[in-house]
Amino acid sequence: MRKIIPYNQKLVPLAKKLRQNMTLGEILLWNEIKNKQLGFRFSRQIPIDEYIVDFYCKDLFLAIEVDGVTHTYEDQSLKDEVRQKRLEELGVRVLRFDDFDVKNKIKWVVNEILKYIETHPQPLPRGE
Repeated sequence: MRKIIPYNQKLVPLAKKLRQNMTLGEILLWNEIKNKQLGFRFSRQIPIDEYIVDFYCKDLFLAIEVDGVTHTYEDQSLKDEVRQKRLEELGVRVLRFDDFDVKNKIKWVVNEILKYIETHPQPLPRGE
């Protein structure tokens, strides 16, 4: 049985809105990881705890974030650190990619995700 990670139900409408208004970088990455193209099912704009992650694979407990220019601001960097720490406390591993890299080096980004998947064991279902 897969571990259930809590989320704030109030974030669901915002997550739906974000799915409809993805950035170019998010769209490009989504086109590479959707439909189990990497061997696992990813979902987009998923609420986890008090946050919404860009992409999430439940089987791997893996979140992928595409960071745009706003993530370079000091206050946002601090918020990202707090956010990532909380996600990791919940057992979620986070891969971050710069929006520039996603737009200009998508094959490299996909290869980095694949390398991560291959080198990190899948979490065992609860009770095993």
